[in-house]
Amino acid sequence: MAGHATVTVPYSEMKSAILEVLEKEGYVEGLSKKGKKVNKFIEIGLLYEEDKSPKITGVERVSKQSKRIYQKAKSIRPVRSHFGTLVLTTPKGILTDKEARTQKVGGEALFKIW
Repeated sequence: MAGHATVTVPYSEMKSAILEVLEKEGYVEGLSKKGKKVNKFIEIGLLYEEDKSPKITGVERVSKQSKRIYQKAKSIRPVRSHFGTLVLTTPKGILTDKEARTQKVGGEALFKIW
């Protein structure tokens, strides 16, 4: 919302996998891993529309540490009438709701993004 071109976050395998999925879905661009050993971080390029509004308009966390939400492949529903994406962690890796349904695999629902 602040209009920044890039954002940096500390590096982890999970964040890296999630960001690759978001890049493939078209929510972010230009991921670059920087730093060595302990001081690793990821630089993320943010996308904006023609009218300078952000591509990501909302994010809703589904699972929390206190309450994990798991979904079967058959119970995964579209987010915002197919305008959003649900990100899941599955035995086959981090997948979107569409990929999880086609591969018929369920898992923990991490967050919804639109």
